[in-house]
Amino acid sequence: MNIRIKFQKYGAMKFIGHLDVMRFFQKAIRRAGIDIAYSEGFSPHQIMSFAAPLGVGLTSDGEYLDISVNSADFGQEEIHRLNQAMVEGISILGYQKVPDMGKPSMSLVAAADYLVYVKPEYAEEQQAGDGMASIFGDSKILQEKVQAFFERQGEILVTKKSKKSSIEIDLKSLIYKMEALQEPASQESSGRLFLRLCTGSSNNLKPELALEAFCNFCGVSYDPFLFQIRRLEVYAKADEVPVKGEQARAEYQEYIERMKASYAKEGKPFPEWFPLTEIPYITM
Repeated sequence: MNIRIKFQKYGAMKFIGHLDVMRFFQKAIRRAGIDIAYSEGFSPHQIMSFAAPLGVGLTSDGEYLDISVNSADFGQEEIHRLNQAMVEGISILGYQKVPDMGKPSMSLVAAADYLVYVKPEYAEEQQAGDGMASIFGDSKILQEKVQAFFERQGEILVTKKSKKSSIEIDLKSLIYKMEALQEPASQESSGRLFLRLCTGSSNNLKPELALEAFCNFCGVSYDPFLFQIRRLEVYAKADEVPVKGEQARAEYQEYIERMKASYAKEGKPFPEWFPLTEIPYITM
């Protein structure tokens, strides 16, 4: 059986990289006594995979881990034991049982939500009216800048650099949603920026690149230490078939068509995205 686990990463754990987080979960799963499945061969390892590795320095309320277990009785008791094996900075939020024909979450990832705000220690800069801190300090000004950057531009061209080359890309097609949130956040800055970005193995836009382009548009140099970026959720496209096999795919597509008809009958729009632990699998 496959289990998709949703977890939260916060506090000092934001400075721990993806590979170390993976090693931590391997040890925590053993401590919690989870009957996880192992690969075969001379060097067996726990069968697990992560949906979309999180960058160092980012916090998250929506990280996903897929594991294979030997027992069909996996439930809240196992989640409780796993939570007890966690350290401060990582918490298990929920889980979903995934059918054997289900695709791994890393192949389903299509978008992610982010919240960006100025770190509290830069509050003085907000009050002094300096740079991006001052723009984020006034939600009305932030909203005007966002509208000019995202809604009024036909294209947003930036140069994306890699170790071997650099290419010019249009961010406009990779930013699905961008808006300034009006209400202030407790213990955060008075202005917050919401982003829904293209995420996945084929096309992937890091929030830092989108934020840097926004800063450059505002005529201010990008300071990565100024902002705290929090991932809120990771999504699969609702029209993506999340199962393998010709028969399973056909059955799932029929199931989705019935769901769409039900939504239409009730006068409700069918979702464009599904959080990774809310994909409507059927028993196959």
